[in-house]
Amino acid sequence: MAAAKACGRIVNPYEGTRYEGVDLRRIRAVGVSCPGARRVARRAHRKALGITPPPSGIRRFSWNGWSVTGDLRGSTDRYVAARGAKRVRWFF
Repeated sequence: MAAAKACGRIVNPYEGTRYEGVDLRRIRAVGVSCPGARRVARRAHRKALGITPPPSGIRRFSWNGWSVTGDLRGSTDRYVAARGAKRVRWFF
């Protein structure tokens, strides 16, 4: 398995909302370029925020061919998007 490469954080993607000032951080990519990983994280996370959190605390959905899972339990939300052998992880 390939090592995950670290990509830069997305600073304040939700300016003007109640999430203002919170970054998408610790973006890690396997089989995806950093610009591609940042695009997946930003757009999939925007969709995730529009979905009501389930009682289990695990949010699952698909976005543009990616299977996305978000673990909302705890103080930090952890997400992973998978598409075949490609993986993108990020924290919110």
